[in-house]
Amino acid sequence: MPYSSSPLPTETLIPPDLFATSSDSVELFAADSVAVSNSSLRCTYKEDFKQILLPTVYSVVFLLGLPLNAAVILKIFATRRSLSKNNIYMLNLAIADFLYVMSLPLLIYNYGSHDYWPFGEFACKLVRFQFYSNLHGSILFLTCISVQRYVGICHPLSTWQKQGGRRLAWCVCGGVWVVVTVLCLPTFHFAATGTQRNRTVCYDLSTPTRSLEYYPYGMALTCLGFLLPFVGVMVCYCRMAQILCRPVSYQGVTIATGEKRDKAVRMIILVATVFCISFLPFHLTKTLYLVVRTLSGASCDTRNLFSIIYKSTRPFASMNSFLDPILFYFTQPRYRRSTKRLVLRVTTLRDKGTNV
Repeated sequence: MPYSSSPLPTETLIPPDLFATSSDSVELFAADSVAVSNSSLRCTYKEDFKQILLPTVYSVVFLLGLPLNAAVILKIFATRRSLSKNNIYMLNLAIADFLYVMSLPLLIYNYGSHDYWPFGEFACKLVRFQFYSNLHGSILFLTCISVQRYVGICHPLSTWQKQGGRRLAWCVCGGVWVVVTVLCLPTFHFAATGTQRNRTVCYDLSTPTRSLEYYPYGMALTCLGFLLPFVGVMVCYCRMAQILCRPVSYQGVTIATGEKRDKAVRMIILVATVFCISFLPFHLTKTLYLVVRTLSGASCDTRNLFSIIYKSTRPFASMNSFLDPILFYFTQPRYRRSTKRLVLRVTTLRDKGTNV
């Protein structure tokens, strides 16, 4: 088929012997290549929404996430001599988000150009790796923050939680980076470029021929990189809620009163919001997507539906890159006060300049 620069309105399942010229969406059906190897089944469905939704959302995430995460990194680095353990986790969280946001221009160009990827295979693998390493890095660092807050609220008098201090926090962060790298390193194996109607595309999860091979890894990544941390965070927060909801006169509750208690409540609400908005929809739809695309009996309409649902939740997974700095701002009273002073100073200087 001759090359055309016009948008591709449909994406078609082509029998396994023609996978070399199939589209990105064919990965939905590639897992059935064994079951339908002698079939002429064809499924055609539209994905025009992706060409509008993803570039728009990624552009917003880039414009918000880049300055917000840079501000958090600079703010924490400026007070590096008096860093708390919580801020050490926040710093690493902001670095992970910043690295991911820096990769978004390539994806914006890719989806804005109707899935055309001119940047080479290594860049494709690197961008996909950055997406998943940021995603699971954010989850694990938020888990560390949650556990740190849980220990401070539920075990405030224990001596073990005070041992190690900042050095222990840095070691934990180093361990998180190692775990994230190990979990996401197979992305370099599965993500790759391919040919779609005479144009190069960058596959997200895996190439069509590796769909079955990707399934156990994808499920393991979801369980280890999301489900276990999510359960741990929810357990910590349920226990913290029990403590914080007790009357102030209750034995041991006075330690968590005042600003510390309010800060903990804000942390519970905001982190739970980030998980529910950014992480939960993506992993839920991704899991269903992986299951459906391996079912040989699934109808074309069912596959199409789960494809659209999954790809529609990708932007939610990216939103944590600017939700995390907002989380930092609302849980750090000292930084809120310094930000207000800076805004007042800038406003005052501007008013003086206007009066002159």
